[in-house]
Amino acid sequence: MKIAFFDAKPYDRPSFDAYGAEHGVSFKYFETKLNEDTVDLAKGFDGVCVFVNDTVNAPVIDRLCGLGIRVVALRCAGFNNVDMKHAFGKIHVLRVPAYSPYAVAEHTMALLLTSIRRTHKAYIRSKDFNFSLSGLTGFDLHGKTVGVIGTGRIGRVFIDICKGFGMKILAFDKYPAPGLEEGEKVRYVSLDELFAQSDVISLHCPLTEDTHHLINGQTLDKCKKGVVILNTSRGALVDAEALLAGIKSRKVGAACLDVYEEESDLFFEDNSGHIMEDDLLARLISMPNVIVTSHQAFLTEEALENIAETTVKNLVGFFRTSQCPNELCYRCSGAEDCKNSKCF
Repeated sequence: MKIAFFDAKPYDRPSFDAYGAEHGVSFKYFETKLNEDTVDLAKGFDGVCVFVNDTVNAPVIDRLCGLGIRVVALRCAGFNNVDMKHAFGKIHVLRVPAYSPYAVAEHTMALLLTSIRRTHKAYIRSKDFNFSLSGLTGFDLHGKTVGVIGTGRIGRVFIDICKGFGMKILAFDKYPAPGLEEGEKVRYVSLDELFAQSDVISLHCPLTEDTHHLINGQTLDKCKKGVVILNTSRGALVDAEALLAGIKSRKVGAACLDVYEEESDLFFEDNSGHIMEDDLLARLISMPNVIVTSHQAFLTEEALENIAETTVKNLVGFFRTSQCPNELCYRCSGAEDCKNSKCF
């Protein structure tokens, strides 16, 4: 089978080539993202493989169907870039529900530690042989309260890491994980209680209508002064303008962002030689208490291997047996407990 692979990066190819060759799947790599202007590159292929910033909206879906494409293989867990309602009954959508929760959870903690212990600032100073400690004072994580919104695989791994630091954990999830609570160490609470009591808030939930701009002006008003906001999930969980206002008012003590709502034309690319036209992102990056990484939380060797292996197995299962447990359907919106493996 031949698959058009969009938004390809050098680090994608080794794993996909290896697993593809093993299972008879041939990938044609396109550096461009999938959108209405590039969709015709998929002509002559059996399916397309896309990532988080590819556009799979109604016009793209209709054109893919017109080209005879039957399947969209997401090499990621999130699918908010896919118009699932329009895809229903037209095209099959497969995803990678989990690749390495450890990669994302560990990156989240790395961002938090870097921020509160000023490691990035100390590194820059020492490169200039400046060994002054002025302005580098941080705070202990031990005994602090972290609010974890979303207790899926990644959220639970992050909770385990926080427990190792001796933190108190408040959790919120629309569908609580059985057995997660641990006395006063880990408790499920309401969102209002989580906002009010947390020193650190970390987002590990999917982007839905309910979670869009979950962090906004109103919710920040409920938080402690100096709260640290972590987002390694989806950019639109955070209202960036409200976050910036919270930083300027000193309500937010620090923010660590691996994702950004308007990242699609910026992240994964070298923009160092260009003027930054996104004023909001530029202002956030200019803040001394903000760390932005370019959606790299997933980027470990183990995660890349798992992504390639699962994506190839999804495709093989779909084309050879018409069975793929990782197929999304509009009815369940990709819920992990959905037993319906076919949309139509």
